[in-house]
Amino acid sequence: MSTGLNPRLASPATGVIVTGGASGIGLASARALAAVGRPVALWDINAAKAEAEAQGIAAAFGVAAIGQAVDLRDTGAYAAAIAASRAAMGSIGGLVHSAGVVDQGSLDGLTEEVWADGINTHLRPLALLCRDLLSDFQANPGSAVVGIASINATLGNAVNPVYTAGKSGMLGLIRSLADRLGTDGVRINAVSPGMILTPMLQPSVDALPPGSFERRVLLGRLGQPEEIGRAVRFLLSDEASYITASELVIDGGNISSQRM
Repeated sequence: MSTGLNPRLASPATGVIVTGGASGIGLASARALAAVGRPVALWDINAAKAEAEAQGIAAAFGVAAIGQAVDLRDTGAYAAAIAASRAAMGSIGGLVHSAGVVDQGSLDGLTEEVWADGINTHLRPLALLCRDLLSDFQANPGSAVVGIASINATLGNAVNPVYTAGKSGMLGLIRSLADRLGTDGVRINAVSPGMILTPMLQPSVDALPPGSFERRVLLGRLGQPEEIGRAVRFLLSDEASYITASELVIDGGNISSQRM
């Protein structure tokens, strides 16, 4: 298909699994990839929304798209989900790990369950999915991975220590995996968004006075998920063929700590 874009953005043409693909940054990434002809598999805990969004992507862009119910905390579900994604897309040459949960209880409200839910959604799946997808990546030249981290990984935030720990851990894990995956020509990078207007951020925006986030951003506005999705597409493409083990911060020029 002709996209009017740099053809290297559409290369390789292999399928991409997107976790958290039914909303926010995950959905924006899936749509950006589909716009240049890449098949996508939307993994999400919300089955109905994943399926509906996949159908919409297939209709809008003419690519193979599948929506799947996947709870990333259940590692036993990975093999069947990967097999279904491969069958639907024809190949797997990319992974976007965008699924996330956010804790709001600070240190005082921290429980073992909250800790496990966060780490087993943000951090553990990135390692285990890269392991389970390694043979697919090896079979498809140009394969690449993007992990969606956060500016919280370096700034920190008293309100959500589990989210911050998980995202920070992703940065270290990505550097480690880059060393291993590089031997197979597979790239892996992190994108650390700032204040992006997603369903996860919306409750905080609604609860605070207008402009609370914008006043500490040099561009003076919140980011849109599509602005992250386009960067993810770039990192998964041959345009980024010599970029690995890197963190791309996309925050509009965030100039202060997270404390309000």
